[in-house]
Amino acid sequence: MQKRSLFLTFEGMDGSGKTTQMRLLAERLRAGGRDVLETAEPGGTRIGIEIRRILLDAANQELGPTAEMLLYFACRAQNVDEWIVPALAAGKIVLSDRFTDSTLVYQGCGRGLGAEAVMTLDRIACRGLVPDLTLLIDIDAETSLARAHARNASDPHSETRMDEQSLAFHRQVYEAYHALAAREPRRFRVVDGRAGVETIAAEIWKAVEPYV
Repeated sequence: MQKRSLFLTFEGMDGSGKTTQMRLLAERLRAGGRDVLETAEPGGTRIGIEIRRILLDAANQELGPTAEMLLYFACRAQNVDEWIVPALAAGKIVLSDRFTDSTLVYQGCGRGLGAEAVMTLDRIACRGLVPDLTLLIDIDAETSLARAHARNASDPHSETRMDEQSLAFHRQVYEAYHALAAREPRRFRVVDGRAGVETIAAEIWKAVEPYV
């Protein structure tokens, strides 16, 4: 009997630790016998990685908000068609580091393009695909930027374009995440990102276990 597919997304400010937590969850699920696909946005597919280079290169400061949003959805559409939908059809668990919620908060709110524009593109690119569960790893804007800047200082090849946006921009993103989680409490689980890695992983498993 084929196991039920599941689509889980990780959201949060840069530096929240969501990428680490997604990897830990994937390892735990595989140890339990589940077939897991891990992907990330922007990125994932080969084409998506090419788009990611444009989006996150600090040299591309002239990239406009609308073009930025369209590139994120181009990457997402490829990810949905090439990886996510086929994996779900095969009964796999799909873990994605960011999805449309990121575009809602960063471009819809932070860039001021609005939720309507974002969701219009979502209907085209994702065709109704919505995560079964979204884990929001919660840290404030100041902590996010401090962690991101520390990471960038230690890695000369870091993708810094979004980290170089103003503190006011990142505070808008933070508030938008919390507003989104409040509007969709059945899908979102907010996890304190200031706790230790093991504590956060335990909270995430408590949220995920009923689904698997």
